[in-house]
Amino acid sequence: MERHVPHFQEELDTLKTRLLAMGGLAEDRVRLAVRALVDRDAPMLDTVLVSDEAINRLHIEIDDRCLKLLALRQPMAIDLRAIVSAVKINTDLERVGDLAVNIAEAAARYLQHPPVKELIDIPRMADLAKDMLRDALDAFVRRDLQLARHVLDRDDALDTLKIHVFRSLLDHMMRAPDTIEPAMDLILISRHLERIGDHATNVAEDVIFLVSARDVRHHQHDLP
Repeated sequence: MERHVPHFQEELDTLKTRLLAMGGLAEDRVRLAVRALVDRDAPMLDTVLVSDEAINRLHIEIDDRCLKLLALRQPMAIDLRAIVSAVKINTDLERVGDLAVNIAEAAARYLQHPPVKELIDIPRMADLAKDMLRDALDAFVRRDLQLARHVLDRDDALDTLKIHVFRSLLDHMMRAPDTIEPAMDLILISRHLERIGDHATNVAEDVIFLVSARDVRHHQHDLP
């Protein structure tokens, strides 16, 4: 029986599908970690802490797919850029998974203390970071420059929320020194969420490189 050899486009489509699956897993880990923090749900945090293995397996699988495509198919032009971008996006998504674990670890420490304050801005940061990540991956699959630019435009809003969280918690720590330890964990969580936004921005920049062959990592003011 003749063995079916996938066409190059089929392999690229599978690569995109696996990246979307990895992005969905990473986004879900972030969602669960922040929800567990807000709901003070320690068992849910445990779920996040033990679920990093699936993302790590996908990370290895996608890297392997990319290397085989580069070695066996010898792609050119936009196809080559697509695979190079996939390698970089794969790394960003794996780091988002790691940051979800970091959030869960900080949240677990925070739950050992009474609440410092009502959590409003941190869930907003999480929603914004997740939306940026989802849109960046959609832009990659659709090769959508406009959507990629929209991701970059939202990075400042995430940075602003992080600064607001820091200033608010600093005020709490100054007025009530017994809140310093849990407040520091909330500040760490806000920093992790801001870093997730940075990884979404990296993905969006890779999309712009893929579609336009332009590296805008240090020239976002001069977007194509």
